[in-house]
Amino acid sequence: MITITDIHKHFEDQEVLHGIDAIFEAGKTNLIIGGSGSGKTVLLRCVVGLLTPDRGQVLYDGRDIHHLGKRESSLLRQEMGMLFQGAALFDSMDVLHNVLFPLEMFSTKTPREQLQRARFCLDRVGLINAEFKMPSELSGGMQKRVAIARAIALGPRYLFCDEPNSGLDPISSRIIDQLISDITHEYGITTIVNTHDMGSVRGIGEQVLFIHDGRAEWTGTSSTIDNTSSVHLREFLDHA
Repeated sequence: MITITDIHKHFEDQEVLHGIDAIFEAGKTNLIIGGSGSGKTVLLRCVVGLLTPDRGQVLYDGRDIHHLGKRESSLLRQEMGMLFQGAALFDSMDVLHNVLFPLEMFSTKTPREQLQRARFCLDRVGLINAEFKMPSELSGGMQKRVAIARAIALGPRYLFCDEPNSGLDPISSRIIDQLISDITHEYGITTIVNTHDMGSVRGIGEQVLFIHDGRAEWTGTSSTIDNTSSVHLREFLDHA
C-alpha cells in the first residue's frame, strides 16, 4: 500500500499540487486521471521519487520514500517496477536481453536463474517465442508487453504505469489493461496507472483518483464514476 498525505508541489511561483491525500491499495489497479495540466504527472513523479514534494509524505507500507537513507532507498527502488509511456526498450538489445537487464543489474540470482526468470516473464505476457527479436521488429502493443515483462522481472511490490496505452489501437489497449490487472491481482502488487484512457478506467479502474487543477477532486470506482456530482469530472468524462 502507498499512502500520500498533504502533497504540495510548486515550480517557481506556480503551485501545481495543492495538498493531495490518497491511498493506493495493494492488489488493486489504482488509476490517476485528469486533463492536461491537471497535475497528475507531477503527482506520479512525486510518488515514485523523481520529484520531491515541498510538503507532505509518500509512504510505501510505512516507509517515507523522501526520507530514506541511501541503502534503504536503493532497496525500495528494487521493489518498484516501471512501465513507461513509450515502452523505453533498448533498441540495441533483443527482447530477451531487455528483460534480463534489471536482473543482471540488481538480482542476486545465478545467470541460469536470471535466464529462467526472464523467460518466465516473457511467457507470462505471451511473448516467449519473440525472445530473439529486436524491438524494431515488434508492434507497439508487443513492445508494451515486453516492457511489462521487464517491469515485473524483479518481482516488484509496486508497479507504476505512465499512459500505458498511449499510441495503441483499442484491441492492443485492452490486452495491456488485462495484463496489468491480472498481474496486479496475481501477485498482490500495489499498481498505480496514470492515464487519460476512459477504456482503462471503465475496464480496470478498481480505485480511481480524479485530479483537477492540482487537487484531488473525486475518488471512487469505475462502477460509480458516472454517478459523480463533480462538475469538473463530468466535463472530463464528456470530452474523454
